[in-house]
Amino acid sequence: MSPEILFAIGTLAAWVGAFAGLRAVYLVLQLVFRTPGTDGVRLRGALIASSLTAALGFIVAGSTPFDPGREVGEGIRVPLVWIYMPFFGWAVAASVVMIALRMIQAFLALSQIERVERLKASGAWTVFGIVSAFGANATGVQATLFRGVVPVSVSWLAGTVFLAVAAMAAMVSAARFTSGRGVSKAIATHSALVVGSFVFGLPFAWLVITSFKEDRDMASANGIVWVPRVQIEVPYNDPDDPLLVTQHEGRRVETSIIERRSDGMLILDIVKPAALRGVTLERRTDEVTEIPKMIPLVSQVQDGETVMGKVIKELDDGRRRVEILEPASRKGEVFESNPGDLEPVRKIGLRTRNYSDALEFLPPETQMGLVYLKNTLLIVVLSVLGTLGSSAIVAYAFSRLRFPGKNVLFMVLLSTMMLPGAVTLLPTFLIFRAFGMIDTLYPIWIPAFFASAFNVFLLRQFFMTIPMELEDAAKIDGCSYLRTFWQVMLPQVKPALAVIAIWTFMGAWNNFMGPLIYVNSPENMPIAYALQLFQGDRGTEPGLLMAMATMSMLPVLALFFFAQRYFIEGVTLSGLGGR
Repeated sequence: MSPEILFAIGTLAAWVGAFAGLRAVYLVLQLVFRTPGTDGVRLRGALIASSLTAALGFIVAGSTPFDPGREVGEGIRVPLVWIYMPFFGWAVAASVVMIALRMIQAFLALSQIERVERLKASGAWTVFGIVSAFGANATGVQATLFRGVVPVSVSWLAGTVFLAVAAMAAMVSAARFTSGRGVSKAIATHSALVVGSFVFGLPFAWLVITSFKEDRDMASANGIVWVPRVQIEVPYNDPDDPLLVTQHEGRRVETSIIERRSDGMLILDIVKPAALRGVTLERRTDEVTEIPKMIPLVSQVQDGETVMGKVIKELDDGRRRVEILEPASRKGEVFESNPGDLEPVRKIGLRTRNYSDALEFLPPETQMGLVYLKNTLLIVVLSVLGTLGSSAIVAYAFSRLRFPGKNVLFMVLLSTMMLPGAVTLLPTFLIFRAFGMIDTLYPIWIPAFFASAFNVFLLRQFFMTIPMELEDAAKIDGCSYLRTFWQVMLPQVKPALAVIAIWTFMGAWNNFMGPLIYVNSPENMPIAYALQLFQGDRGTEPGLLMAMATMSMLPVLALFFFAQRYFIEGVTLSGLGGR
């Protein structure tokens, strides 16, 4: 037998023995802390079976040579194995497993009908397996076995086993002290939910933390940096290159001096905002105000002594000129050094400047992103109003009114759901181009006022659950169809309307394809499209990109927290929800 097959057998036996051993420990704990009425005979039988399985697994694993094919580190070696096969290989393997499973179920079936159903399923899997075998033979499927071991220390393995046993003991103890009232199950369920929330919340936490990081913390040899640190900066009035503030097109800009003319005029180069870098201005000296620069603190070891100073000038050859601040005995001294020999002085903190810098990189005509926000809010509000109004009216008509061809029209409406968006994309574009609406927001929100087939179907089902007596009572009171719809029917379907509003809000806020097709100018772009363009422009600066992404998702995140009840309950409520 080849070393690969032996390694796979030993690995399977080791893991089966480990899980069987843990199950045996769990059964022992159940016997010790069992509640009154527990079947002790059944527990002891399961304990004996688990113990024998664990012993057999460890015996097979111990007698199998584990040869991973390469050198491994010291410690206990945990074996791992994986089989690589193309699709047809996995299809054949799955067919064999399912055929065996269905045959066992047929043998253990309690009735003839159940036995026949299991045999039919086995036959279907047999046909699928034969077809897959032909495909495997035609494509020349070859299985490749990957083997390896993970060396772990004895202390780590012992700690893991101890935590597993402690967790099982806590679960069994909780079940005993709650006398089977389901509290232990609730504790386990909520613990799993907390752990799942933590795991799935890690990407969001990484997003937010990265938005406050400096560039040097984006990649680290020690892994992800979860605690951001910021460079300490101090104000400094540079006599050679002062930082001047002036106004340009109604905006505050920071500039540096390019030239001082003999007539007293200054030729300035804009430094901030970043979107205006390279623009030159001409100002009088009384039109500018000098402000201090924020320069970084650095440290260096000199003659066995650590000195700290501020970088007062970046030299043309790449070196830095540093003025010493500490120790006090050398305060005021100046030295020059290469950047690699200087260590930045940092502290734990958040680089909030990433957010302002990200907004400053946006085109000036977007007014620091406010134009994007205005366009997005316009699309969202009109889309939500149009979707709710049109879908509710059409759904009410299909659920309550009687007119010729109602069922046929409803089926035609539902059939439009089977049309892919790519099919209607070009005709829709040509229609809006014929109306001269390209490079406007009209093509993005106008379709919302023509109802959605799925929303109409959802609201129609809600309307149909409302008793006719409510509508009849409204008619007796003299209500018209419109008043009955507005004052009687709509309040009864608030959960469905809330869910549709939330879905529409999220879809309109994250809509990227629509603006990509119809919008060309920056002043008409929504946030989703602007974020994509920002990624293409500043994708090499993760801090700025994550800051922009965080700002773009905050409204949707706030919507979820305020409306999560409708996410969870809305579509399950009846038309009389809340009554």
